[in-house]
Amino acid sequence: MVTNIFVTKIFEDRKDAGQVLAWKLTKYRNRDDVVVLALPRGGVPVAYEVAKALNAPLDIFLVKKLGVPGFEQYAMGAIASGGVRVLNEALISQLDIRPEVVDEVTAREFTELDERERLYRGAHHPLDLTGKLVIVIDDGMSTGFTMRAAVTALHKKHPRKIVIAVPVGERAVCDSFKHGVDAVVVCAMTPEPFDALHLMYRNFTETPDAAVQQILGEAWQMKSAAYV
Repeated sequence: MVTNIFVTKIFEDRKDAGQVLAWKLTKYRNRDDVVVLALPRGGVPVAYEVAKALNAPLDIFLVKKLGVPGFEQYAMGAIASGGVRVLNEALISQLDIRPEVVDEVTAREFTELDERERLYRGAHHPLDLTGKLVIVIDDGMSTGFTMRAAVTALHKKHPRKIVIAVPVGERAVCDSFKHGVDAVVVCAMTPEPFDALHLMYRNFTETPDAAVQQILGEAWQMKSAAYV
């Protein structure tokens, strides 16, 4: 099931986008079976607003795009925590990218992914997702490869249900998750034409590592205090 709003809005920033997305997810508020997962880095400030609005715990799930060497803006695939890799076979074939090049990029990105996991998480262990309703959040979906890698990896964590939620996405990409993926998809906006994700934000500057750490620290501290 895909839920859409057919009104185009330019978000001020990722905080604004998270507040808009939270409104679409209010039916999941105050449930003890819900976990919000952010895809760093851009998904973290969006997911933080959603987690606050839903009164749900926030955690991260690491994914990274596999950029075409020399043209990194194009995704030849993506990787996710747990050793999962999803490839854009059509693009790899079209550009005649050799398998050893794909493997080299993959190995390099997995090294960086592991480093970021340690940087962001620190001493905090991943939440147990077994039997949970997991809401996976990014700041948008253009190709869907990073989200698909995340969902593929998350199935190994045995959640009861997966909800994919983004403030904005390319309509065909959002619709593609209806096929072969056991998930509910919430794309708050699917503008047509969908030119570029950054055009949907007035401020789309990269979220620095320090900001990710600060947001996660606040979220984890706030949730811990709720149980004292």
